[in-house]
Amino acid sequence: MRAIRRFSVRPVLPEPLTGLGTLVNNLRWAWHPETQDVFEAVDPQLWRSTGGDPVKLLGEVPAARLDELANDHAFLRRLELAVADLDGYVTDDGWFQTAGGSPLDAVAYFSPEFGITHVLPQYSGGLGILAGDHLKAASDLGVPLIGVGLLYRHGYFAQSLNREGWQQERYPLVDPDGLPISLLRDGDAPATVTLSLPGNRELHAQIWVAQVGRVPLLMLDSDIEENEPSEREVTDRLYGGSTEHRLLQELLLGVGGVRAVRTYCRITGHAAPEVFHTNEGHAGFLGVERIRELAAEQDLDFDTALEVNRGGTVFTTHTPVPAGIDRFPVELIQQHFSADVFGPEVPIERILELGAEDFEGGDPALFNMAIMGLRLAQRANGVSKLHGVVSRGMFAGLWPSFDAVDVPITSITNGVHAPTWVAREVHDLTYANYTADGDSVFEGLDKTTDAQIWETKRLLRQRFIDDTRSRVRQSWINRGASEAELGWVDSILDPDVLTMGFARRVPSYKRLTLMLRDPERLKSLLLHPERPVQIVIAGKAHPHDEGGKKLIQEMVRFADDPEVRHRIVFVPDYDIALAQPMYPGTDVWLNNPLRPYEACGTSGMKAALNGGLNLSIRDGWWDEWYDDEFGWAIPSAEGIEDTDRRDDLEAHALYDLIEKQVAPRFYDGDVPTRWIEMLRHTIKELGPKVLATRMVKDYVEQLYVPAAQSSRALNSTYEGARELAAWKRKVRAAWPQIRVDHVELQGLGDVPQLGTTVGIRAFAALGDLEPSDICVEVLHGRVDTNDEITDPVRTTLSLAETYEGNRHRYDGELKLDRTGPFGYTVRVVPNHKGLASVAELGLAAGPSDPDDPTTPDLPAGSEF
Repeated sequence: MRAIRRFSVRPVLPEPLTGLGTLVNNLRWAWHPETQDVFEAVDPQLWRSTGGDPVKLLGEVPAARLDELANDHAFLRRLELAVADLDGYVTDDGWFQTAGGSPLDAVAYFSPEFGITHVLPQYSGGLGILAGDHLKAASDLGVPLIGVGLLYRHGYFAQSLNREGWQQERYPLVDPDGLPISLLRDGDAPATVTLSLPGNRELHAQIWVAQVGRVPLLMLDSDIEENEPSEREVTDRLYGGSTEHRLLQELLLGVGGVRAVRTYCRITGHAAPEVFHTNEGHAGFLGVERIRELAAEQDLDFDTALEVNRGGTVFTTHTPVPAGIDRFPVELIQQHFSADVFGPEVPIERILELGAEDFEGGDPALFNMAIMGLRLAQRANGVSKLHGVVSRGMFAGLWPSFDAVDVPITSITNGVHAPTWVAREVHDLTYANYTADGDSVFEGLDKTTDAQIWETKRLLRQRFIDDTRSRVRQSWINRGASEAELGWVDSILDPDVLTMGFARRVPSYKRLTLMLRDPERLKSLLLHPERPVQIVIAGKAHPHDEGGKKLIQEMVRFADDPEVRHRIVFVPDYDIALAQPMYPGTDVWLNNPLRPYEACGTSGMKAALNGGLNLSIRDGWWDEWYDDEFGWAIPSAEGIEDTDRRDDLEAHALYDLIEKQVAPRFYDGDVPTRWIEMLRHTIKELGPKVLATRMVKDYVEQLYVPAAQSSRALNSTYEGARELAAWKRKVRAAWPQIRVDHVELQGLGDVPQLGTTVGIRAFAALGDLEPSDICVEVLHGRVDTNDEITDPVRTTLSLAETYEGNRHRYDGELKLDRTGPFGYTVRVVPNHKGLASVAELGLAAGPSDPDDPTTPDLPAGSEF
């Protein structure tokens, strides 16, 4: 009979073993091998059978064993040391505390998913893994962060295959009582937040806390009795349901998340966040809630509250394609933010303005979450240098007066949390020292011989192969095979064969099946008599992505071929538990996205930290940090519009690299010296760059601290925010009158020569604005055949003279520091100490069109 309800019963630990509960309830154990050793010592066999889940371990260990451990002095001493070590970790000063002088009290970091450990299945892919690594690195560094997300009762789907190789999804129930989390309580009752919904409905959520080292992660859960059945299902599964269902999830994450943070800080005394960081647009409504708070509690008008919110908000975009952005029908937003639902403090028309696609090519019927995120945040970034360039181009419509290079979206390249992803053997081999600054990371690698490195990699390859064989066997059983049919599984893969890994989500642009463009050529590589290659592949397609599922089926059918199935396998249900042995167990990490659609792609970073070499299209992080000592760059046929031809060209370039460079180097001798030189170089030189601690430090120094400074300046008495809002209104109203009347050069000569310094004068009419309200700039540099200035240098001109009619002359100098076509232009931009960028308002006034007959005699821009 089927149970009508299920729950987990936790054991009562003997008093000497209460430290085990302390260790379980802090997720630091997920990346701390010594703590995992303590759990394994409780019952080694049970630790393995539970998949390294300490909650399950303690729930299943016999009472007699617990009594035995309670009297085991050696174990108790070991437990005592582990608890003391954890206490020191969460209380001792970290990098942030020792840096000194930071104005940052706390940051609230919002994300729809967090990948901390496979035991807490609240993630689907790279976005969640990145968010999890962000929290872990912040904990290591001592950065005062509060994570905010949702607790999904079914998580993301578990993947299996049917007999035909078609992806199957199932959603196992996640029981919070069986997870290493605790319910936040307000006195004796669970702490809750409440949101009003259309139709006089309410959405209630309780707050679970996962302690990630020293960082609390708040997760909102709507599956509680106070809700009606439809509201209980809001947090049922990650990225599932109808459009309105997704909107309710994002309302709960953004609006409910802010209220949860306020509740948590009130109950625990944690410092209130000055900075709110939204990881993608899913949590964008947090800014609307903060504006409502300020309007209701501080009696601020909308514009003033908007400036207060913007000053302390950071927005990170992760998508390089518009299709990856959440967009909702405007009517749906109107229903959920009407005055009788959300409150009267924030006019619905102002909310709609925030997400309006009011730019060329936009859809006025849709509300765009990423656009709202950018408008609500004074600081925004992409997740690699190339992705920053792509993002500035993709969102340039919000700043139509500026070239893409001036769009105020910077970049901070992602990183990965080394203690989570680096195999223990690699850590011990390299004597890796994961300091907060990363200064002494991997120094011990120089003391390790080539033979030791090679033998360690073979050991890790064998372990990964053993894990893969077990998973492939179970996959075939799930597909309907009998044990009698599966004897061949014991001989798939070989620990002495060059092993390549490919594992990621399966949207079309990641090109899972690029390697299948020429199946016979691939077979020849897999079955080469002297230099064979083996490939392990994993990845999930979104449940609604039929195209992605077809790609998986195509790959599975190829891998099912008895001729090659010992050399290429598809392993279903890619997650953290599969990834952790995969990265150390592969020699080469393959990544072949359609450039430039890979925002970052951190899987190759994890492989590199484990001594894996990258074989990748130069996209995402690999574009900025590629070095031929770190691996190989697959040539990109970017610019060829025929996608089939482009895929053919890049696939054959991939085959050639494997056949002529990668495999020969791997098989060059019993201990391939040149390969190991590349491995050493990768770990030592690339390793420190790809660490999540480097990434989080970049966020602190480049975004969090400036945002905290802005937040304090605007929050102190709100007068600064009122003044800034009023100034922006004045500038926007006056801007149509602003113009550059005339520009002239002095001292150019008949033949401009390198090194010459010329004077430049610009005459500008400022209308109703004062000179202090604006800045006059000259942009100069090399020009292309269309007279576009490439990589412009910006020089500020000084006010030299004032005339009637509020006209002014601005002077400066240009140094001709490069040969060839050189161009310049002049523009007027708003100027205020409260702006984070000259492009913040999207306003710029330049010279009139030189072809316009009303233009003054001297053209405003020139080329020479």
